[in-house]
Amino acid sequence: MKAAAITLFAALPAFAVENPRLEFAKGLLDQSRGNIGSANERFEKARLADPLARPLLERAAQRRVTAGDLAGAVTLYREWAAATPDRLPNQLAYVDFLRNQGHGDAVAEKLAASVLESALQRFPHHPSLLDRLFRASEARGDRAGSLALFESLIKPEALSPDSTLMAVRWSAVLFPAADTAARERLDRLFSSACAASPGHRSLARAASEHFRKTGRTDRAIELLVRHAEASPADLDLRTRLGVLQFSAKRPTEAIKTLEAVLEIDPNRALAHESLAKFYRQENQPDLARRHADTVLKIRGGSQDEFLALGEEWLAANEPKKARILLEKGLFDHPDSSELAEKLSIASRRDPETRAKAARLFREAEALRSADAKPDPAFLVEFAEALIQEGQPAPAEERLRQAIRAYPATAKKESATAMRHLAGLWETQGKNADAARSLRQRADAMDPPGQP
Repeated sequence: MKAAAITLFAALPAFAVENPRLEFAKGLLDQSRGNIGSANERFEKARLADPLARPLLERAAQRRVTAGDLAGAVTLYREWAAATPDRLPNQLAYVDFLRNQGHGDAVAEKLAASVLESALQRFPHHPSLLDRLFRASEARGDRAGSLALFESLIKPEALSPDSTLMAVRWSAVLFPAADTAARERLDRLFSSACAASPGHRSLARAASEHFRKTGRTDRAIELLVRHAEASPADLDLRTRLGVLQFSAKRPTEAIKTLEAVLEIDPNRALAHESLAKFYRQENQPDLARRHADTVLKIRGGSQDEFLALGEEWLAANEPKKARILLEKGLFDHPDSSELAEKLSIASRRDPETRAKAARLFREAEALRSADAKPDPAFLVEFAEALIQEGQPAPAEERLRQAIRAYPATAKKESATAMRHLAGLWETQGKNADAARSLRQRADAMDPPGQP
């Protein structure tokens, strides 16, 4: 390397500048001013003053390519790589340049392969080097060469997280998915590499996925447990561990794992989602609702998801929680009249926002399209808000609409709306016969005293 570098420096012309960085900066200034010729001259002087600087070399090579002098660009890269044989990134940059400019040209590929083979002598088992050799071998259809590289990659002395992950990718290319021997080889590679590097995130995830996809969830869990011990700050894989524990029918462990994650980061949507799903399966709606609510607040959801959970909160006599959730839902879906209607109901039932509920009812009604069918529950609640504001006439109209809108199967709800309308008439001292008849109809549909 020293001899090649000395040769490069010895070839410098007498006019080479003393400060290549300053000359490069002046070149950038010229370039910004549109003085391209002057800028290129300065870039070239800077490169001649520091011929091993990669950014300067890349600029010089690109100028030659643009000018149609591909041979000159290749010469620059060749001399630069020859001067730095102990720098693998430089060798790989030369190889990549040859392949990118050669576009499959046989001569360029042969030269690139020669550079890689030479570099392999200095950097045996290096993953980046082996990966390029492997791809070149596969492109040539040289499966025997690919297998030889694979064996070189997985030698015990070469084993590392990066080489293990590369071996997994290569194995998928070289061997059928049903190959038992290949699977057992990966088992050993993963087990060995994870034991040596339990805190490596990508390795732990790939290993756990390997065992999960091959039907060995317990081994996947074991690897993630070790990873969590070695790298407790990796909340993504700790969450993944909890999900796998649920799938393996180990709920006590899963709950402990996920709750520990949420203590550190309460905004882990996947952890909340997994707990919500489990609690619903276990018929524990209160716990399920709490976690499902957090999921929607963190990452949003569909209109129907917000409506369903908002209705659950209302049914559980938690109007404030319903209101806060539905405010988020309407923010995400501002054109949804259904969410606006549900929000107005929740706001009226929540003592903290009851005073502004009437305005929300009007806004929701205005948002509904002319051909949309009104929600009778919304109309009844709107009527109650209007009555409280001292507006009996519009309240009466909405109660009538609600009674007409309820389906025949909603007898209890229809009866309630009828009693509201009858009570409104009675407080106004009008329509006494109609009020009495309406109450009789309501009692026939929903006899008093029945649950």
